Amino acid sequence: MNWQQAYFLLQGLWGTIVLSLLTFLFGGILAFVLALTRISPLVPLRFLAATYIQIIQGIPLLVIMGICYFGPAIVGGYDMPALAAATLAMTVYSAAFLADIWRSALQAVPKPQWEAAECLGLTRWQRMRQVIIPQAIRISTPPTVGFMVQIIKNTSIASLVIGYSELGYFAKLLNNSTFQPFLFFGAAAALYFIISYPLSVGSRVLERKLNAANR
Repeated sequence: MNWQQAYFLLQGLWGTIVLSLLTFLFGGILAFVLALTRISPLVPLRFLAATYIQIIQGIPLLVIMGICYFGPAIVGGYDMPALAAATLAMTVYSAAFLADIWRSALQAVPKPQWEAAECLGLTRWQRMRQVIIPQAIRISTPPTVGFMVQIIKNTSIASLVIGYSELGYFAKLLNNSTFQPFLFFGAAAALYFIISYPLSVGSRVLERKLNAANR
């Protein structure tokens, strides 16, 4: 592998990192709102959030990616940039799964904790912020990190559908021009591992700290 080919792969790595970070940010915000809505005392809101989650979880990411990229051009004649379409699709998709993870964590907090917080006269938001959410974070950390690793790997779908230039895209281009699949796909696999492994390590460290704080 020469320097130019290595540079192409690093360009793809940067594209993967950018798309992953945007997905973590916007998907996390939407998932947080959906998780709170799923446990809302208002039945219509719970129904709307549950419907969104069930519909999105039943649609493959590849299809959502195609709708987000080609949909605006067909409906409104507007060409969506590849990064914007990929971010929108990944946000819509990841929020549905993260919301379910976080909703489960919130509901896994023991009932006496909810009742004790209510007895203190705290408002609903104060109960969530000061009592429930800190405990839910400890519960949801392992599955959240596991899903974040999936998000990083799912960025490769963006290159298949809309031609977004991420790591898998450049590995495929280099393989097509040199016919060295083991070299370039192997290098891509190693780079995926390099950006995914620290998340797993960080998750274990954070989990130990949160558990130590609750001993």
